[in-house]
Amino acid sequence: MTNQAADFGIEEALQKLGLKEINEGTSTGNDWFSNGAIIESYSPATGKLIGKVRTSTADDYEQAMVKASEAYKTWRMVPAPKRGDLVRQMGDALRENKDALGKLVSYEMGKSLQEGLGEVQEMIDICDFAVGLSRQLYGLTMHSERPMHRMYEQYHPIGIVGIISAFNFPVAVWSWNTMLAWICGDVCIWKPSSKTPLCAVACQNIIAKVLRDNNIPEGVSCLVTGNACGDLMNNDKRIPLVSFTGSTRIGRHVSKTVAERFGKTILELGGNNAIIVSEHADLKMVLVGAVFGAVGTAGQRCTSTRRLIVHESVYDKTIETLQKAYAQLNIGNPLNENNHVGPLIDKGAVTDYLNAIEKAKKEGGKIIVEGGVLEGEGYESGCYVKPCIIEAKNEFEIVQEETFAPILYVLKYSTIEEAIDMQNNVPQGLSSSIFTNNLREAELFLSQAGSDCGIANVNIGTSGAEIGGAFGGEKETGGGRESGSDAWKVYMRRQTNTINYGTELPLAQGIKFDF
Repeated sequence: MTNQAADFGIEEALQKLGLKEINEGTSTGNDWFSNGAIIESYSPATGKLIGKVRTSTADDYEQAMVKASEAYKTWRMVPAPKRGDLVRQMGDALRENKDALGKLVSYEMGKSLQEGLGEVQEMIDICDFAVGLSRQLYGLTMHSERPMHRMYEQYHPIGIVGIISAFNFPVAVWSWNTMLAWICGDVCIWKPSSKTPLCAVACQNIIAKVLRDNNIPEGVSCLVTGNACGDLMNNDKRIPLVSFTGSTRIGRHVSKTVAERFGKTILELGGNNAIIVSEHADLKMVLVGAVFGAVGTAGQRCTSTRRLIVHESVYDKTIETLQKAYAQLNIGNPLNENNHVGPLIDKGAVTDYLNAIEKAKKEGGKIIVEGGVLEGEGYESGCYVKPCIIEAKNEFEIVQEETFAPILYVLKYSTIEEAIDMQNNVPQGLSSSIFTNNLREAELFLSQAGSDCGIANVNIGTSGAEIGGAFGGEKETGGGRESGSDAWKVYMRRQTNTINYGTELPLAQGIKFDF
């Protein structure tokens, strides 16, 4: 491994997580193997090489799938509370590795160390949630219209769950799916982003030890790497459910491909999230919610705040407050806890950021806080940019798009109805928020005439969802749900059962069939 960023303890973290200079990218648990091309992982924080991963070939993928299919036959018969105990142990293992894995997430992805540690905490939290859920996979009992009959409903495991995750949450979203799927009796095969492969290898190392210590068969937790594996999963009839996190463009392809073979999908796609700032808002609270929402993870969250819809009476004051706050942001190495904003994931993302700013200008946008690429000492990777604020109109083409970068568009409104219409008038429908101390406005925003998003908040920002609630959105966001509430049901198949404990066989709806 390289010695880059050793002063922040990254080298020690890599060693603790079992990472090597060249890592195998295919795993069925204890067994590691790969025969594909090597991909190199560079830190957007320093531009330095972190490590390499040998990707999976089609034959490697097939070998993993065979193991997964075999393991499922055994794993589904393990009582759910016993599966929950395995997940409990995984949560404990993540606690032991939280500092090291949080540093790796920060260094390989570029988010601040606080956010990297927070992402690992999300993994721990979903483990805790899943442990309790393992004793609550409830069905229903129903009354039959036929005498001496009992009807009930139960849930069975669905089989092999395919998980395709994105770079911006390289470990948490995998855990949302995997921990729930495991307690449901499913086995999982994971294809991580090729931009953050080392995070996935590290997670597999942590999980594999728990499985090995409990004599769990190979194949319950499988890892494959490389972009080619995505379509192998999408087209594989042995995978009844594919959970995909990524762009709307790729999501359309995944949805169509899986649907053609009558598979199911969980789609977590683009967001174009807005905060409405009412004339009745507490602007001190707005400041925290809007700034973190817009610049956290350098604007690379699907729940990042893209639009700030501000009432005309508090517009100037809100802009002035934001300008002062943005002037105080520290931009730099995400492993330095004094920094608020880290780099974009790569130079391609920087190009998208610059193009979006230019497009906004051409459409008539007014720069409120100047953007740009940072250069000089500490910014050698070329991936650091300045968070930017642009006064715009909701109908601008660029405002209707999702740009994965710290660009905040500010818009002005007169009435609450107008503000809600602006919030809803984009193709995406993930997260939304209103800051107001007016009860009528808050309730209207949450009503059927209010936000059309999967997540709607009052007096908190658009970013930072808790794992206890179901996560997901509507429209071009995909419609899928993960994490809390009853999202577990998508990882299982529903079955209705009827038992006749009488001596006759009456038919439903009073039908007579005598002979």
